[in-house]
Amino acid sequence: MNGRSAERVSPSLEGTPAETPGPLSDSDIDLLERCRRGDEAAWRDLVSRHTRKVFALAYRFTGRADEAEDLTQEIFVKLYQGLDRYEGSVGSFPAWLMAVARNHAIDSYRRRREEHLRRVDEPALLEVTPAAEDGPFKTLEREERARLVHRGLRSLPAELREPLILFDLQGVPYGEVARTLGVPLGTVKSRINRGRLELAKRILGRSGSRP
Repeated sequence: MNGRSAERVSPSLEGTPAETPGPLSDSDIDLLERCRRGDEAAWRDLVSRHTRKVFALAYRFTGRADEAEDLTQEIFVKLYQGLDRYEGSVGSFPAWLMAVARNHAIDSYRRRREEHLRRVDEPALLEVTPAAEDGPFKTLEREERARLVHRGLRSLPAELREPLILFDLQGVPYGEVARTLGVPLGTVKSRINRGRLELAKRILGRSGSRP
């Protein structure tokens, strides 16, 4: 992590208090130097010292404790790999550490968002797995229904299709859908309801053109 990338600030954190810059404390200096020499005990102490703040930041980006724990671990791996890149001229070590953490959290958020949106258009979402007792006609009926749903979804505008697939087909919670799409929670719920109504119209052929 170079000095330039460590200075980036997440737009989602606008209005939040910045880390107060200041000189390294004696314990920061000692732990940092020992970590650079490969002292594992010093690294554990450094992690313990800053875990709470890093986890709080990770939770703000994920909204789930289990995902925040995973992201926190990723952040500390990134920090460990970049310890030699820290220089006092870029600011205090705690501020640099949190800048690295923010940037990694932003990158992780963007990757998750892109993955969610990529999966929205995957036809595999509607693949039909026939039940063991289904006969050939039942299987054909299931497949035809799946095709109708898929065509109906394709015909929806993106603002209705994306939240509908994320919530109804992928089982993504409302809050995560809102973060993924970058819209308010109330908007997500409204779009899902509208999307369901529009999808039903298209499947039932009530929209003026059959799917």
